[in-house]
Amino acid sequence: MNLKYVLIGFGVFAILITIAPLIAVDYWWVRIFDFPHVQLTFLTALAIVVYFIKFDFKNVGDYIFIMVLLACFGFQFIKIYPHTTFASTEMLDASPNAKTSISLLTSNVYQDNEDTEKIINAINSSKADIMVFTEANKRWQRAITNAISNDYKYKVEYPLDNTYGMLLYSKLELVDPRLEFLVKDDIPSIHTKVIMRSGDTIKLHAIHPTPPMPQHNPMSTDRDAEMMKVALEVNDSKYPTIVIGDFNDVPWSETTTLFKDVSKTLDPRVGRGLYSTYNAQKFLLRWPLDHIFCTEEFRFINYKTFNETSSDHFPVYGEFTLEPHKAKEQEVEAPSKGELDRAKNQLKKN
Repeated sequence: MNLKYVLIGFGVFAILITIAPLIAVDYWWVRIFDFPHVQLTFLTALAIVVYFIKFDFKNVGDYIFIMVLLACFGFQFIKIYPHTTFASTEMLDASPNAKTSISLLTSNVYQDNEDTEKIINAINSSKADIMVFTEANKRWQRAITNAISNDYKYKVEYPLDNTYGMLLYSKLELVDPRLEFLVKDDIPSIHTKVIMRSGDTIKLHAIHPTPPMPQHNPMSTDRDAEMMKVALEVNDSKYPTIVIGDFNDVPWSETTTLFKDVSKTLDPRVGRGLYSTYNAQKFLLRWPLDHIFCTEEFRFINYKTFNETSSDHFPVYGEFTLEPHKAKEQEVEAPSKGELDRAKNQLKKN
C-alpha cells in the first residue's frame, strides 16, 4: 500500500476527529471525541512530521493538506495548553502566613473493584479533611467506614449498585447536608455547607453525572444539565465554594469550560499539569475526568493524584487555603449573558 495514501488517510481521520466536537449535538459518538485530546494532539504532530517524508514540493495539494493539519494541531494544542506547565497558573499560591486550610480527596473506587487496599492506602496517606467516593456500593461503604479514623464525625452516605453510589466523610462540621437528584432519581449528588476550623462557612458540591457512553447514556444531555445546574447555583451563592467529583468530562471540553465560566471557579491544575485520572489501567488512554474546582476565595497549596490504585481512576487530592480578603487578586470575570443563556438552554434540553 502506498505510504502517502496511508498518511493522507490518517491525516483526514485526525481532521475529522478535531472537527467532530465542534458540532453542536449531544450524541455520545460526537462528545466522546472531547476526551482523547492530548493523544490526538500528539498523533496529529506525528502525522505532520511523517507526512514530510512523502511531501511533494511541486504539489499544491500537499501544501493545502499540510496547512490543514497544522491548523488542526494548533487548535488542539491551544485546547490543552492551559494544562501544561508553560501556561500561567490560574489559582495563585497560598500566602505564607495563611492559617485556614482545607484538604479534599475524591476517588472513583470502581464499583466492581474488590481490591480495597490501595484505595485505603490513599485515604490513610492523604488524611484529607473531606473525602468523596463515587461508584460506591454497600461493600465499599463498609470497607471505607472500617478503615477511616474516628476523626470523620460527619458523613453523607448513599451507596448504590448502579455505579452511581456516593459517600462523603468529613472531619469538618457539615451544615444542612442535602442529597439531591438533579437530573435523574438514581443519580445522587451531595450539597452541603462546611464549617472551617476558623469558623468560616463554605459550600461544597459533590457530583458524578452520567457519561455520554452507549452503556450509560447515548447523549451528553443529562451530564451537561447536571453540571449547568450546579454552575448556576454556585454563581448565585454568597459562600466560597468547592465543586468536586468525577464529572465524566475533561477540563477543555465546551461543557466544562462553560461550567467554569458560569460558576466563576478556578482550576488549580491550570499552569501546573494535566493530572490525568482515567484510565488508570491504560497508560496511553488517560485524561482528567476527576476534578476539584474552587471559587476565587481559595488559594493553592497542593494537588496530586495517588498513582497506586486498583480502580480505573486515580484518586485526586487537593489542599487549599481560604483567603477571601485576597480574592480580587485572582478575581474571575462574571459570565456573559450569552454564557448564562447557553447554560439555561442546556437545562431546557433535559
